[in-house]
Amino acid sequence: MSAPPARSDVVAAARGWIGTPYRHQASLRGIGCDCLGLVRGVWRQLYGAEPEAPPPYSRDWAEAGRREILADAMLRHFQSHDGATARPGDVLLFRWRAHLPAAHLAIATAGDRMVHAHAGASVAEVAIGAWWLSHRVASFSFPEIQD
Repeated sequence: MSAPPARSDVVAAARGWIGTPYRHQASLRGIGCDCLGLVRGVWRQLYGAEPEAPPPYSRDWAEAGRREILADAMLRHFQSHDGATARPGDVLLFRWRAHLPAAHLAIATAGDRMVHAHAGASVAEVAIGAWWLSHRVASFSFPEIQD
């Protein structure tokens, strides 16, 4: 059995997706992904098979459903923590608007930077500015991650 991944492994895997075009429901590095597809792809690189397959989802699933589907899935497979500052390798969960379910994921590469995918752009590493901080709902660690 191989050793559990380190935070640096998560960061390196996430950065390997930079430049991947945005494609709704996709999860293929260099071909296309959405924010969930990015996290799924990093999981596969670090652990192998995904723990569960996501159901098909529309582009407006969060607005239409009003349930915390993404947050619930994160709690099933990742370790939640209350860090005021993102740690490298954390998966960050965001809510676009206060009255909507959380619907966006990113992977922290430093306390103030993250890799994410969003419609209309390729996967990129960006600053975690004030807007992102005000919309962050939770932070998660991959299972058995090593610091």
